[in-house]
Formats: sequence, C-alpha cells, structure tokens
Amino acid sequence: MPALRSGRQLLAAVRFLLVATVVLGMVYPLAITLFAQLVPGRAGGSLVSRDGEVVGSSLVGQAFVSGSGEPLPQYFQSRPSASDYDGAASGGSNLGPNAPELVAAVEERRAAVAALEGVPGSEVPADAVTASASGLDPGISVAYAALQVDRVAADRGVPAADVEVLVAEATHGRDLGFIGAPWVDVLELNLALDRELR
Repeated sequence: MPALRSGRQLLAAVRFLLVATVVLGMVYPLAITLFAQLVPGRAGGSLVSRDGEVVGSSLVGQAFVSGSGEPLPQYFQSRPSASDYDGAASGGSNLGPNAPELVAAVEERRAAVAALEGVPGSEVPADAVTASASGLDPGISVAYAALQVDRVAADRGVPAADVEVLVAEATHGRDLGFIGAPWVDVLELNLALDRELR
C-alpha cells in the first residue's frame, strides 16, 4: 500500500507540474504580451519616428554625436551613459563616489562640457558629468538644458528665446506632482529643433 500511495502522489505531482508549466510558462506570458500590445507605445519599446523612420525611444537616452564621437553643436546633449546608450547593457559603472576612475571621468567630462558650452567648470550641472543608474536616462535637468541653449541657438542661427520656448515645451514636471525633479526630454527637444528651427 505505501508504494501505491507514493505512486499516486508522484502522478499527482507530475500532473501539477505539467499544468503549472502550461499555465505559468505559456498561457500567462501570452496573456500579458497580448495585454501589453493594447497599451499604446509601451510594449513596442516606445519608439519615436520621424518621417516614417524610427529615430529613437522616448524611454532610452541616446548620444547626439558625429561619427567621430564629437558632440553635434546643433543638438542638445544627453546625460553621459556608463553603457554607451546600449539598452542591452543597461547599468551604472558601479564605481563609488571616491573611486579614482570615477573622479577622473567626472573631471574629464566637466572640462569637456565647460569647453563646449564656454562656461567655467563650476557652472556645469551634476547630470552633465554623471551617468544615471541605468545609463539610459532619456532626460536631463532643466539646468543642463538651460546651459546648452546659447550654443544650440548660435549654431542654428536663431534667437535663444526661440530655443527656450522649445525647451519649455519639452520639459516634464515632477511625477505625481511631487516625486523627482522637472526634466527635459532630449530626443523630443532635438526633434522639435529640427522641425521648428531648421
């Protein structure tokens, strides 16, 4: 009798395993995928298109640089990325605030941003020289955007006030009205520059 009882328990366990595999391994993922397709813009990666061509994602930052890696002066620059804006390699540098490599990288970035914007290093905001935890932050602080207005306006040959209007339109407020800080969507802003201030 104990062998018979053990055999029944084993059969029940195998049936449960098969049912759980089908439900949790196939039915549930398919249901969630189908549901996600109904939510606009999220399941497909929140891709942004211009003239029928995908130019980026509203959720993933990207570099606005030349083929040689130099910042394009006609565009607002994104926050640095520890993963070179590679969505498959999202993550921070894992360096502590006192790590010599991080300190050197921050100072190098500060000097580069100060030279690009024509300001002293003390005026360069923190997000211009440090990567976010994901390395893919799509936005920059309002202060970093303001720092870049004069350069972008001069390169495009337009008044700074025209660029400031577009910055204001691309600025998003705090989440739920009190979480985080206002931020500027860099891709949205650069697309607006190309559309409005060619």
